[in-house]
Amino acid sequence: MSPSSNRPVPTIQVVIAFAILYIVWGSTYFFIRMSLEHIPPYILGAMRFIVAGVLMLAWCVVRKEKIFSWKYIRPAVVSGLLLLFLGNGGLIWSEQYVASSLAAILLAGGPIWFVLLDKSKWKENFSSRETIIGLLIGFAGVILLFGERLMHSFGAAAQAAGEGGTVKGVGGHWQLIALGVLIVGSICWAAGSLYSKYRAAGNPNSVNAGWQMLAAGIAFVPVSWGSGELSHFHWQDVSATSWLAVLYLVTMGSLAGYTAFTWLLQVRSATQVSTHAYVNPVVAVLLGVFFAGENMSPVQLLGLAIILVSVLLINLAKYRAGAAARATNNGPAKATGGADRRSGVGAILGARRAS
Repeated sequence: MSPSSNRPVPTIQVVIAFAILYIVWGSTYFFIRMSLEHIPPYILGAMRFIVAGVLMLAWCVVRKEKIFSWKYIRPAVVSGLLLLFLGNGGLIWSEQYVASSLAAILLAGGPIWFVLLDKSKWKENFSSRETIIGLLIGFAGVILLFGERLMHSFGAAAQAAGEGGTVKGVGGHWQLIALGVLIVGSICWAAGSLYSKYRAAGNPNSVNAGWQMLAAGIAFVPVSWGSGELSHFHWQDVSATSWLAVLYLVTMGSLAGYTAFTWLLQVRSATQVSTHAYVNPVVAVLLGVFFAGENMSPVQLLGLAIILVSVLLINLAKYRAGAAARATNNGPAKATGGADRRSGVGAILGARRAS
């Protein structure tokens, strides 16, 4: 059976996959920061994805899955370059020039790009009030979550400008270019996700994820060389803490998190899966509060609550649509002595019990 958003799968598997996507990917911000203390960004990208891709494909070989098939490789390479090289690479480059809070806000627009680019789901998404409201208030929640940091950055920039100085993260033509790169990267992430969902449908998920990561990792190598990272990098200078962070990024962030992401794309709607862009910053902020001694203001708490409500609305809308579709596909239930003419909520509840 080709994977699709209507594919019947155990609910517990979906819940676990979303938990990995939300929590593990939210934690990667913290571990990326630890890694970058001693490892340049493009070398980190190359190392992380090449190792993860090779390990994933090796696991596929152990499971006797066919990996050297152009049918599998071609869509995986295209989607991998869009997702991990252009999407993640754009973020890595842009964060040299823009505040991380502004980057988080722009990346939170990802779910909106999913809706706009997923033409096959336009009717379903744009006719769903819960989906549209959920997307809009989720984006507003992220703005509340990071707005204070962003205003602080702009305030510092204004003060520095008045004193004839500069502040990394705001202002200048490079910053404007970085904002454009962030937006393009967010679009590439959505486009790559949708390409993977529809062009790799039916392909083994582990094979698909393995080639995606390997392709992106290889693409990072010439970039790291061209940027001068390789000529200035010394392996012996990397601390044990940074290596442990890389290990976490490879095993949890890539092998577990990215595999969960590509699998969810095949069994759930792209709009649902894209909600990780709202939840991941929440997890990152909470980790900062609990482990880095950061503070959370009342405004940030409000933003956190709004984000969670938005995710609930989007998932509720997709659940209702799926339940209604199952009720329609199953047709009227037959009972002894006549047909069970349930409709409305009754039909949906009946479909839920049957699923």
